[in-house]
This record gives sequence, C-alpha cells and structure tokens, in this order.
Amino acid sequence: MTHPTVTTPAPPPADDPFRYGWRYVRRPTPDDPDHLEPVPLTLEDVLHPEEGDFIVHSDRHETDRMYLTAVLRARLEAHGRAIVLSDVRVAWDVPDLRPHGPDVMVIPGLRERRDWSTFDVAEEGVRPALIIEITSPETRENDVVWKVAHYARAGVAQYVIVDNIGRRGERQLRLLDYRLVGDGYRLQPPDARGWVYLEVAGLWLGVEGDHVVCYTDDGTAFGDYATVVQQAAEAEARARAAEEQAQREAAARAEAEEQARREAAARAEAEEQARREAAARAEAEEQARREAAARTELEARLRELEAKLQRLQGT
Repeated sequence: MTHPTVTTPAPPPADDPFRYGWRYVRRPTPDDPDHLEPVPLTLEDVLHPEEGDFIVHSDRHETDRMYLTAVLRARLEAHGRAIVLSDVRVAWDVPDLRPHGPDVMVIPGLRERRDWSTFDVAEEGVRPALIIEITSPETRENDVVWKVAHYARAGVAQYVIVDNIGRRGERQLRLLDYRLVGDGYRLQPPDARGWVYLEVAGLWLGVEGDHVVCYTDDGTAFGDYATVVQQAAEAEARARAAEEQAQREAAARAEAEEQARREAAARAEAEEQARREAAARAEAEEQARREAAARTELEARLRELEAKLQRLQGT
C-alpha cells in the first residue's frame, strides 16, 4: 500500500491547548533553576511520544485497553509464549522511524518481563508481532493513517485497529485488520461475524455494544468483560503492593545490614582496644619485671661491696 506523505501536523487547538496531553519541560526561572513547566502536546507528539508524556485518553478507551491487556497476558504469558506490554514506548531498529507508544503490543520470543519504559527492538533482538491501537476522535488520524505506514515499515506482522467512528460522543466501534505482505500492509476483511483473528494469540476479537470482546475458537467469550477488567485492575494493584512491599523489605534488609556492619565495626574496635590495652599491660608488666630485676641486681651489688668494705676494715 502507499505510504502517507509526511506533512507538518496541526498544532493543539487554541481553545484547549492541552487537549492531547502535556509534557513537563525544564525552564529555569530566577527563583527556581529546576522549574518544570507543562507544555501542550501536538498530534505529532502523541504519534511519537517521549518518556514521561501524559496523553489524554477516555475512560472507555482505558477500559478496552485494560481488558485486551489482561486477556492477552492470561492467554500468552502464563505459558511463556510472549510478553504483552501496554502503554509502553517502543523504539524501532529502522532508520528514521521514531518511537511510538502502542496501546497494546504482543512480543513473542520473550519469557521474562522487565520494567520497560521504552522497549528497544534493536537491544532486545525481537519485535512486536501484534499491535492493537484503540482510536480516539481527537487523535484518530495517527492510528488509521500514520501508524499503518509506520508499523509496516517496522515489520509488525499484524496491526489491528479498534476504530471508534461514532459521532457526538456516541461510541461505535469497527475492527480494521492489517496483515504484513511484503513491505506493506493489506487490509483483511473480518469474518461473517465481524470478528478478527489474532494470529499470535490464537483468539478472535469482536465487538459487543460499545466495547471489544475476545473469543476462543468455539465462540466462547474469553471471560466476563467486567470481571476481566476488575481482575486486571486488581492484578495491577497487587503488583504495585508487591513492589512496595519488596522495596520496604529491601530497605529493611539494607538497614539491618548497615546495623550489623556498624555493630561488627564496633566489636572490631572494642577488640582492637582490648588488644592495645592487653599489650600495654604486658609492656607495663615487662617494664616492672625489668625494674625489679635491676633493683635485685643493685641490692646484691651493694651487699657485695659492703662485705668487701668490712673485710678491708677488719684487716
């Protein structure tokens, strides 16, 4: 397919400059050399985010993202088949292709999760096989135009768009399924049910009402929608609690180790002091012994001289 021609994206709307989101930029002031100022994001900033950017999403967008992430992780990570990342920046190994921030991406070939803020394809040696984006009216152009070209260049085998084409705040979803053929994408039609097959996960993705649902091959919905979302939120809360507990335990261990080090240093100092005192006592005792021996020798000499003097006087 033809790649879109690169143009300069429109600036943020004048009536709502923070409509897309913001990032904090260091702008020193006379009173604060580390002053951080929020700067509105442009549409291009949303397309190519930086670490720390805050991008505005709707509640339903986040609900779908959490659901898809939870289902795909349950399906793939439990068996070590792939890692599923959500809202994590990805840096490509393609010249002149700047990083993106997919809603959901599935990366086969990895078994262990790390605390990525940016997933570096060149460094990790693997790339996403599936990316899912959920459009928002304000930034839809990024997902349905630019990323179609960019993800094809990046070599992502399947790119699925959960496209919100509703108007006046009403959410109406359709699924777009792009498959990599050669160096470009080919749009595949959904099946008779309107479902799209997620190859790497072995799951079907469909739309029910105003949200997405995953299905097994026999058509069974993959978990209750609300339950899966709640489980995802609970899992994230448990993960945060576990991390905080691990940090507390690590801090406690570090404090205990530091206390043990201080006590060991104190014991070593006390032992060294005792050794010095013992050496001083031994030296004092040796000095006393030498002085006593000298006195004894002197007394014996005096007695000998007195005896000699008495003999001389007797003669």
